[in-house]
Amino acid sequence: MWLFSRDPVRDFPFELGPPDADPDADPLPDPAAPAPLWRLLRGRRKADGAPVSVFAHSLGPGGDPGATALARAGLKRLRSLRHPNILGYLDSLETEQCLYLVTEAVTPLRRHLRLHPPSGDQGEQEVAWGLQRLLTALAFLGVSGLVHHALGLDAVFVDPGGEWKLGGLERVAATSEGTPTRPPGDPSRPQDPPELSDPSRGQGEPWAGDMWRLGCLIWEVFNGPLPRPGALRSFGKMPPGLIPPFSELVAADPGARPGPGPLLERLQRPGAFLACALVRTGLFLEHFQVRDPSERRTFLQELPPLLESLPGPFRRHKLLPRLLEALELGSADASALPPLLQVAKVLDPPEYQERIVPVLVRLFSSPERGLRLRLLQLLEEFVEFLPDATVDSQIFPHVAHGFLDSNPAIREQTVKSMVLLAPKLGEGRRGGELPRLLLRVQGGDALGPLRCNATLCLGRLAPHLPPQTRRRVLAPALARATRDPFPPARAAAVAAFAATHECYTPQEVAGRVLPPLCALTVDPHPGVRQQAFRAIRSFLEQLEAAAEAGGTQEGDTPSAAAAPGGPGGLGAAVSWAVTGVTSLTARLMGGEGGTAPPQPPPTTQGPPQTPAPTKEPPAEENPPEEAPLEDTDGWDDDWGSLEDMELPRSPPASSPEEVGTPPQPPDPTPTEPPPSAPPPAGGGDEGEGGWGVGGEWGTEDAWEALPSQHVSPSGPPPGRRQREQQRRRELEAKRRAGPRGPPKLGARKLD
Repeated sequence: MWLFSRDPVRDFPFELGPPDADPDADPLPDPAAPAPLWRLLRGRRKADGAPVSVFAHSLGPGGDPGATALARAGLKRLRSLRHPNILGYLDSLETEQCLYLVTEAVTPLRRHLRLHPPSGDQGEQEVAWGLQRLLTALAFLGVSGLVHHALGLDAVFVDPGGEWKLGGLERVAATSEGTPTRPPGDPSRPQDPPELSDPSRGQGEPWAGDMWRLGCLIWEVFNGPLPRPGALRSFGKMPPGLIPPFSELVAADPGARPGPGPLLERLQRPGAFLACALVRTGLFLEHFQVRDPSERRTFLQELPPLLESLPGPFRRHKLLPRLLEALELGSADASALPPLLQVAKVLDPPEYQERIVPVLVRLFSSPERGLRLRLLQLLEEFVEFLPDATVDSQIFPHVAHGFLDSNPAIREQTVKSMVLLAPKLGEGRRGGELPRLLLRVQGGDALGPLRCNATLCLGRLAPHLPPQTRRRVLAPALARATRDPFPPARAAAVAAFAATHECYTPQEVAGRVLPPLCALTVDPHPGVRQQAFRAIRSFLEQLEAAAEAGGTQEGDTPSAAAAPGGPGGLGAAVSWAVTGVTSLTARLMGGEGGTAPPQPPPTTQGPPQTPAPTKEPPAEENPPEEAPLEDTDGWDDDWGSLEDMELPRSPPASSPEEVGTPPQPPDPTPTEPPPSAPPPAGGGDEGEGGWGVGGEWGTEDAWEALPSQHVSPSGPPPGRRQREQQRRRELEAKRRAGPRGPPKLGARKLD
């Protein structure tokens, strides 16, 4: 019949591992201490691999029947007592050789103190939290009419979160049974209450013995093993806040010792030892679901500054699960995200993706606007942990709804988030849906700062766009932004053109980039003009370098785009136009004209000008800010060098065949100043008119990265400069000698 026998251990739902050895344990145990009743083994749940603790008691021949009876009594008591602060029972198994008791994963308190002795304020908070848990368990036993009778370091265990659990329930008895006597062969220990050996002192309350042992436990936590009862008169390293209650616990009179319930209530009063940040946080988390929403919100808002003072195990194993549960159940709002992400930083990437990412993906689909807005604001803290496939298929479809949201704050954060999400999107979305959504905001949003941010986002995303999409979308979109009535949007378009200079072929530079930039050289805002001149100089140098290298055939692809945020990338050239919709225009327009040095306003180099018929401005243009110019003076024949532009003090009389800005009143003594010295590459006055590169829009480094490698850093060669100056003098002479009346029909201009 042995063929039909089954091994009960094999069918047990838990794997029994090796003994949980303590490498720092004393190799010579105390001979006065009784033999351990249980051996602690490491185990795992077969279903999910979760760690557990297995207590094993030998039942072989030659064992102590009394010890076996105690082990069975402790197993029975632990199975019947269920409390958060009592060691959690999972399962048990009895074979012919051994009795197994499976509980939650714990470490004996004696070993925990040896590995992590309490020190400093954080160590005191850990002990305070443990004593609060222990007093709560003792109060529960007292309310249930039970007494522990064996409280000590070996009867207390610590879970991975640092929470103390009461175990060792082998001698738990009802209060009606009285105080048990010491077994005949059981030696006395220093932790035994004095009335146990001297009945004349009286018995006091049933829990008086447990309170004495609690006082001995507190002394041993801070000072090590108790050598003799007389050592309790010396407080040692005990914190001052614990000395008064400790003195009451070890009182010689059993009737003077406080009960667990009143002692717990007194120690939790403001200013007492248990009224610390860790205890308050732990107690609030226990009743988080039943708290008032306003209390939960206040607690979560005050939590981030306290996280550094809380122990790491508590944050990882207690606080993090509670926050995840609150977000999943909807009992916490967006204020739970900052502490959640701050605590989750300690997790390994695989654990982060297993525990945090699924919750974040579900939160992106939440209909609550405040939660989605907070997710976008904190995206930079967790985007690196999001898998590319998850972003493309599960997160981006929900985030894309923010482009059409009626709340401008959500539209703003949605545009900014594309810089972080675009590298993780598939080529299909990067080449189709993403540019289409950005162009919709750039061309149709009612708020100028949001259109400005959409332009900046297009510039930053240029390296991530597919080549065909970049060639089709980038230059026309930035050219449209140069006609935006909002001045920062025009400045952003110039900066985006400059930062993406490596994305254009020479043909695109000449035909699609320079024309809109040249139109901005007469922009009413000096900062926009300054950036336009810088960009034009850089692009001209790029064209000259290409011409010196032999030119490129039409259709050649441009060089690799600059990496975002690197040299020449838009991350170094500009910053976001706004950080909050509540102060969009005030922040952008506040510095206008405030940083420009005192100097005469520059005038456009050219002959006398008179009004002439012009094209109708586009619908999105603001005529008082921008007037599109009709090029009727042959400027296409000579672009010139903007570094050597001559700025006359007063323009000559206007001519009826040319157009431009309204003439300025002439000075009393008009003179022609000598040519100005060329500014250094990438230089110029910063912050002119409040829109300079050195202000809100970026740094000088963005412009220094633009000149071609083939151009000398000291400027153009002297021969070329002289030819340009001679050419300007000839043009000026032709204009002054030209006819003053209207041109005849079919007449050809000389210049």
